Amino acid sequence: MKRTPIVMSATVLGTAAILGFHAHQPSTPLASAASSSSSSSSTSTKSAGGSGTAASTGSGGGTALGDAMNTRYGIAQVRVTVSGGKITKIEAVQLQNSDPKSAAISSYAEPILQQSVLSKQTAAVDTVSGATYTSLSYEGSLQSALDKLGFKSADGTAASTDMSQLQ
Repeated sequence: MKRTPIVMSATVLGTAAILGFHAHQPSTPLASAASSSSSSSSTSTKSAGGSGTAASTGSGGGTALGDAMNTRYGIAQVRVTVSGGKITKIEAVQLQNSDPKSAAISSYAEPILQQSVLSKQTAAVDTVSGATYTSLSYEGSLQSALDKLGFKSADGTAASTDMSQLQ
């Protein structure tokens, strides 16, 4: 009987905390498939290889749009810029956003993946815990963009672009 007030108070406080929780809004702008294809076609130029999706600078650099990687939670697609033989910029054109939870996971994982890629200079980075689909599809799209630019990491690592395990 002496524990009853403590248990009741803890229950009320726990319930109030749960009801007061509000998830944050995604920080990464998530583009639709139509807008990403129109923006990529207007900014891309033909490279020497003729792929049509890379803008080459001729000095071991350029910008390329990665392949769209489809998962059960949505599509991930990134654009990468390489300059002076280094990955200098990664832009998430589209990330999984089929529902609010997927959008929240993607917005959480994207800056972690971006920072990891920029520091390791390879698409083969560790998967973000709790964001397996986002991580693997992000890495796959990034690797396809790097392949279009002919970029090879210093240690020779490459991310898999096989998304069959995510379907």
